[in-house]
Amino acid sequence: MATRYYIRLNDPANARGADADLAFKSGGAEGFASELEDALRTNVLFERWKAKQEDPDEVDQSLAAVDLNSVVTATHKDLQIDLVVVTSVPGSVFKHRMKLLAGSNWQLSDVKAA
Repeated sequence: MATRYYIRLNDPANARGADADLAFKSGGAEGFASELEDALRTNVLFERWKAKQEDPDEVDQSLAAVDLNSVVTATHKDLQIDLVVVTSVPGSVFKHRMKLLAGSNWQLSDVKAA
């Protein structure tokens, strides 16, 4: 079952995770949406993160979950970016990907069934 997440990037310039290799690269709304959509549809971000772990073989494989039908839309309002994410990726995986991409510089404003 898909879930709709409402995400706000209050300071898009600082919406970056701790590891620059895994973090958002974009500066605009469409770029953030595209990068997040890719992170949910493929396991590329997960595999890059896994390779950096002390013991990659011990990583919880449930974090590798993907949803090929994930959709992310973005709007730019004033100085912030709002993302609406529809995905069936489990919430814990979604939050893990957001932490890799944006660090703690994002806000979950609402969650609904899609």
